[in-house]
Amino acid sequence: MEEQQQIAVGMTVRGRGGRRGRRIGTVDAVFADYLLVRTSSLLPVDLYVPRSAVSTAEGVTVDCSPREAYERWHRPLKRAPHD
Repeated sequence: MEEQQQIAVGMTVRGRGGRRGRRIGTVDAVFADYLLVRTSSLLPVDLYVPRSAVSTAEGVTVDCSPREAYERWHRPLKRAPHD
């Protein structure tokens, strides 16, 4: 996938829905193969979004709804071994 725009920390990630797309969250970190995206909910959640799923043609977008993004890319913390 050819990137048309540089992805930077603080950019808004949008998904399907609405005229401009529904807001999923904000880029918190950029890595070689994925983006760390923090959702904008009351309790923020980290999503690990693969770069291959991101389009930069019209801002930073993914081809899914916010709910689908959570189901695909949320990785819950593992419990501590002593718990």
